[in-house]
Amino acid sequence: MGIASRLSLRAWLRAPGSLSARLARHGRFEVQLLRQATAKLRAPERQQLGRPRRGCTLVREVVLRVDGEPLVWARSSLHKSTLCGPWQALKGLGRRPLAELLYQDRRVQRSTLQPKRLSPCGPTRRHMQYQWLQATGAPAPAGMLWARHSVFRRKGALLRILELFPPAVAALSPYPGPRRPTLKTLACAPAGRLHHPQWRRPR
Repeated sequence: MGIASRLSLRAWLRAPGSLSARLARHGRFEVQLLRQATAKLRAPERQQLGRPRRGCTLVREVVLRVDGEPLVWARSSLHKSTLCGPWQALKGLGRRPLAELLYQDRRVQRSTLQPKRLSPCGPTRRHMQYQWLQATGAPAPAGMLWARHSVFRRKGALLRILELFPPAVAALSPYPGPRRPTLKTLACAPAGRLHHPQWRRPR
């Protein structure tokens, strides 16, 4: 498949609820943890999260796989100080999906999903390319440019998630029939709008 367009990936860019649960409907789902460490925030992250009042910032980067095939690269970012408070459970998450934290707690709210086309030579995509090659043994697809991002809020603490899709995802539907039970701890919300940002409780 050639370079993916926003049109071909539209369903995934706007599908609400748990991305992990939607992927799990297509086969054996697993999280490949690439990095969870202190790191500098990129400009879009600083814009949405703000600079930390004290301490450092933390990023978590993973590849989401279905039946062994890498289908999503995701980067989560937050102020490290929140690991001693609202997002404390993130420290022991390991290879479990982040959705386990986001969709079990009714106090968690989510901003509207926002689509984004990454610059082919930008720092985020260059970093993804390096990690993708190390994790999969193959170069990232040339058309792997379209992503979505949103911010989760719990007790005033913010967590930003960026999810980047390779073109192959367009061949799958985020709304398939019940091929197999979804992860019990994850939930899917009804369809929602992609614009007019507002905070909503994940369902």
